[in-house]
Amino acid sequence: MTGEPIPVTVHILDKDYVVSCPEEERVALAESARYLDQRMREARDSGKVLGTERMAVIAALNVVHELIQHRQERDDLSQSVGGGLQDLQQKIEQVLGRRRPEQVLD
Repeated sequence: MTGEPIPVTVHILDKDYVVSCPEEERVALAESARYLDQRMREARDSGKVLGTERMAVIAALNVVHELIQHRQERDDLSQSVGGGLQDLQQKIEQVLGRRRPEQVLD
């Protein structure tokens, strides 16, 4: 059961932010904040992005791009596995269909 939201302080790019979240999501929020902090530092350290707001937007775009890539890979894998299972099921049905009924009962 989801608990009441509690204030959680996260540290991103040398600033603290207080965010409300359910207790059971606290660890995931902290992990997300660390990941975002890392990505924003990478954007800042590249020297190509000036300003905290631009760093946040660039980091967010990079994270969303990664998410979309992972979803596409998952969908491709799911389709591949699903197709393989259908092929296997057809082969099993063909083999079972070739047996005479008395062979199946033995």
